[in-house]
Amino acid sequence: MDITSETHSQHISKQFNQELEELKTHLMAMGGLVEKQVQEAVTALLDGDSRLAERVRDNDAAVNDMQIKIDDECTRVLARRQPAASDLRLVLAVIRATSDLERIGDEASKIARNAMALAEAGNGSKGFIEVRHISEHVRKMVRDALTAFARFDIDLALEVVHEDEAVDSEYTTAMRSLMTFMMEDPRSITSVLSVMWILRALERIGDHANNLAEYVVYLVKGLDIRHTDPDELDDEAIKRRG
Repeated sequence: MDITSETHSQHISKQFNQELEELKTHLMAMGGLVEKQVQEAVTALLDGDSRLAERVRDNDAAVNDMQIKIDDECTRVLARRQPAASDLRLVLAVIRATSDLERIGDEASKIARNAMALAEAGNGSKGFIEVRHISEHVRKMVRDALTAFARFDIDLALEVVHEDEAVDSEYTTAMRSLMTFMMEDPRSITSVLSVMWILRALERIGDHANNLAEYVVYLVKGLDIRHTDPDELDDEAIKRRG
């Protein structure tokens, strides 16, 4: 049976309904924070804003605190309610999702630290076009993955999974371009390496967004597609199963 957003609001215990809804609400709040972290980290880089980059770095502690709080809530639900079937999948999916969101926050902090180094050194903007483009792509992936989770939307989740391949391709192309630039101008090595670390962080954010989308498939269908090649995923077949 497919799981919908209404499935988890049909328990006899109103308190249990509320606990499950609070898990989703707190997860979305954490997702909103990490999405903002990524946006502000990239903005700090492109604008050369060290103060904003420092704020992103410092806010990473808030992301960590949210993960701990949500994990504690999940533990209490598991201990008190001993959920089964779709309820258990929801709790497990939330636990997995918080881990990936926390790591997205870590990657945003890495971007912020490199943005601070580049701003302080007063280096040029080589690679910033690629950063802007890939950052817009991965931010959309994160936003869509969170939306899919909130709505139990298989279609949107699978779109995110397929988008990860496009991000990987863009990342590879950008890295080759920057390596060529470093060979042509050795004086740029230090600054370009910082940009390459930023691009790597963005690519990893795309990977974590992909993970979030895969958890939606697990939640709704009970299918684990984490180690399935995206090219082998048959959208219609997945929708028919479960």
